[in-house]
Amino acid sequence: MLAPRASPSLALVNSFRVWADIDLDALAHNLARIGQLAGPAVRRILVVKADAYGHGAVAIAHHAVRCGVDALGVSTSSEALELRDSGVRAPILILGTVLEQELSDCLQNQVQIGLHSMDRLRRLERMARHSGGPVRVHLKIDTGMGRLGVLPERALELLRAVRNSRRLVLGGVMTHMAAADGARADSTRAQLERFESVLAPARREGLLAGWVHCANSACLFTGMPDLYDAVRPGISAYGVLPPELPGAAELAPVLALRAQIVYLKDIGVGAPVGYDGTWVAHRRTRVATLPLGYNDGLPWRLSNAGWALVRGRRVPLIGRVSMDYATLDVTDVRGVRVGDVATLIGRDGDEQIRVQEIARAVGTIPYEVTCSVGKRVRRIYRGAPSLSAEPAARAGQAAAPIPSARHLSESAFEPML
Repeated sequence: MLAPRASPSLALVNSFRVWADIDLDALAHNLARIGQLAGPAVRRILVVKADAYGHGAVAIAHHAVRCGVDALGVSTSSEALELRDSGVRAPILILGTVLEQELSDCLQNQVQIGLHSMDRLRRLERMARHSGGPVRVHLKIDTGMGRLGVLPERALELLRAVRNSRRLVLGGVMTHMAAADGARADSTRAQLERFESVLAPARREGLLAGWVHCANSACLFTGMPDLYDAVRPGISAYGVLPPELPGAAELAPVLALRAQIVYLKDIGVGAPVGYDGTWVAHRRTRVATLPLGYNDGLPWRLSNAGWALVRGRRVPLIGRVSMDYATLDVTDVRGVRVGDVATLIGRDGDEQIRVQEIARAVGTIPYEVTCSVGKRVRRIYRGAPSLSAEPAARAGQAAAPIPSARHLSESAFEPML
């Protein structure tokens, strides 16, 4: 486990109202742990959909490639093309579906496509005639998720069609596990049986090629016996797992959400705070105002129920969380002043607020908490290594040097990608 970082430095961050600290050392630690669990023969496809679960897909993808991940998984073509435009050259697989009008850009940028139907296969073949190169596809089999993918009874037909195609190349075969408990769930075992009902005859016919993959974070950390050729870690790479799953405590949180106090006010007994006056002072109270709200990733349901860390102490959120602001009771924090850092997710001194804690408090899942961190929250990347060069953004271009500064803001990534 990584040693906790010190409390945030005001001198470093006082130009930002609200920011997310993204710890790239923690990401590297988690990826290494995933690699230990998977074993040296199993590939790692890091899932960076939804802007890497709110962490910033471009910076996360580049650092993950530096750390040795074998491929990146996204949900949409726009996510894939954003990574290609930033200079990512590693294999990129669209795990979801692609709209008809998006296929051409994906093929031109050598993005691998999830294959779900015979109609899509025929369309890809026609388009490949004009693109000039082969199209790499991963057949997705619906073994129980019920969203995307060909049903098992049609899968062999599609595999034969890919084998017989002169323009399509099979990059892999995949399925999507539905149970949050991973290998512990009876439904997971049933899905694996359905998956094998396709893989076994496909092996006999020599239809398989590329990587067979299905294990997500939950399956990996609950010890799924057969991980096949590759695993697809998502939330675990960002240091988040349900605490009841084995290995959760070994992961290091990657994201911390912070804001600076922009206003302090002393109010008397009976004074209301926030919309509808849902909180009323029962003593003389010092109120600190933070310039973040539910648009920035602080759930509205934490109104009068959440916490923040100020100068290493837990203080309560009081009043309604609004779109742009939240308020704290900092009466018991000695020496608090405007400009002090408040931590909504993360560590300050000996205290820590985890994503899992917030998710439990508002009745949701950790994924929603990190994915809700809004666009106006500046991502500050820490722990980036000093390397000599980054992959060039376009073939034939010289690679730009990587800044060697220990602390890199989001904008610092722009000239080096």
